[in-house]
Order: sequence, then structure tokens, then C-alpha cells
Amino acid sequence: MTSVHLHPAVAGAFPAARIALVAARGVRGAEPWPATAAALDLLERQLAEGVWRPADEEDDRVAVWHAAYRAFGTNPRRVRPSVDALGRRLAKQGALPRINPAVDSYNAVSVRHGLPAGAFDLAAVRGDVVIRFADGGEEFTPLGEPDTVERPKAGEVVYQDAGGVLTRHWNHRDAHRTRVTEHSAEVLFVLETLHPDGGHLTAAAEELAGLLAPHSAAVVLDHLDPERLRAEL
Repeated sequence: MTSVHLHPAVAGAFPAARIALVAARGVRGAEPWPATAAALDLLERQLAEGVWRPADEEDDRVAVWHAAYRAFGTNPRRVRPSVDALGRRLAKQGALPRINPAVDSYNAVSVRHGLPAGAFDLAAVRGDVVIRFADGGEEFTPLGEPDTVERPKAGEVVYQDAGGVLTRHWNHRDAHRTRVTEHSAEVLFVLETLHPDGGHLTAAAEELAGLLAPHSAAVVLDHLDPERLRAEL
């Protein structure tokens, strides 16, 4: 079991925060995932046809993240929320990167629903995962830069476990240690919102679970919000 905790200070500062948790175990990331491939292809085709565009900073779902970043001292136009950066890349290039099926799945759901998303390889997570304000003494090694060590500034929202920081600027960038590869067998996915969504986050989490289920032994959904600060998955 993995415990995920939304720190009361973050919940108090961002009372609309809601985080969907999707834990997949027995993931078979090396086999073809046709539904995920089709989801990516559909988004790119709709963009090319002009019938859909990814959410940008003018969209309320992204604008609330810009406001949150500014609140904890990050310039969101220099360091963008993940959904904003991914949507901009898609809009500019006309295609999303193909990383591996698990990552491709949450990327597809993220841009389709305008929600930041990420994932952690649970085999590399050490102890509880806490969403908290950094105190300035933590260390972070960015994804793809195993020899780099950064120090999040005090007051920045981060995901953290006993081994260090797992994300910077809440959802801007993931850590190298807990990166998800095609060999990751136990994965925790997160989808996040700061916008009253009337079930939109739940629908996105269920869509992600639907992509994962055919290629996993078990998929479990839960959530965090200011009324539910801890979940065990």
C-alpha cells in the first residue's frame, strides 16, 4: 500500500484543490496499447481538422494553475504547468510525443481534459507521498538529468517522499528517480484540478483507468481534497 497525503497547509491555501489518484498494478508496459494509440491519433486528427484545440492559459482550467503558480512565487510563463506546456507543444507541432504506453495514456487524458497529470513508479517511491510546501532544504533531480541536483525554493508546492522531491512547482516537472518506463509494473497516476469541475476530474480519471485496465492486473481509483487529506492505495 502507498499513502498519499495532501498537507493541510496546501489544502488551506488552495481550497478548490482536488487530486484524482489512479493506482495501476501488474502493468504490462511492453505490449501494444491500441486504445491509447487511438486516443493520441484522434486528438492529433481533431487538431489538424480544426475541430478541437488544447486548453491554453485563456482557459479557466489552465488559468487557475497560472494563478496558483504566482501565489507560490513561480512565473507560469517561464515555468509552465504541465498541461499548459504539453498543450502548447501539441498546438505548435501537431503531435504529442510517444514515450511509452503508460505515459502516453496520461498525456492523452491530460490534454483532452485540460488537467495536469503525472505518474510515479511506485517501486522507486520511498515511504509516504506528501503534497506540501517546500522548506528550501529539499533536493530534486529532474527527469532526464540524473546528475543534476536542484533545490526547490521555500514555499513552492512539491510532491515529496522520504527520498526527496518528486515534482517541482506542483506539476511542472517530475523527478528522474520515479520516472515511469515501459518496465514499470506498479504506477501511481495523478490528475489535478483547482477549478470547480462538476465531475470533470472524475470523468478524466475514469477515462485514464479505462486505458490502463486492459494492460494491468488491477486499477484502483481514489482522490484527495481539503475534506479528504489522505488516501491509501
